Amino acid sequence: MVNGIERPLDLLNNSKGKEVLVHLKSSKQFVGTLLAFDIHINLVLDNVKEMQDNEIKRNLGLTFLRGDTIIFISPASTALKKE
Repeated sequence: MVNGIERPLDLLNNSKGKEVLVHLKSSKQFVGTLLAFDIHINLVLDNVKEMQDNEIKRNLGLTFLRGDTIIFISPASTALKKE
């Protein structure tokens, strides 16, 4: 058990109210505040920004992302650190 995470959805529960990076099958990337999710990993994010080459491409605001389009979800604070 690391950081209180025993099951995969525990990471999402710990990330509620925090920024996450979401990478889709279409190679699009979004950063936003995770508001809610379900067992299908459908996500509701707020203050969403579409990212391209580590820069904001456009602002989307409140957004629903369908779970079967997602490749990975990562806490944005660790995913966007400068190298």
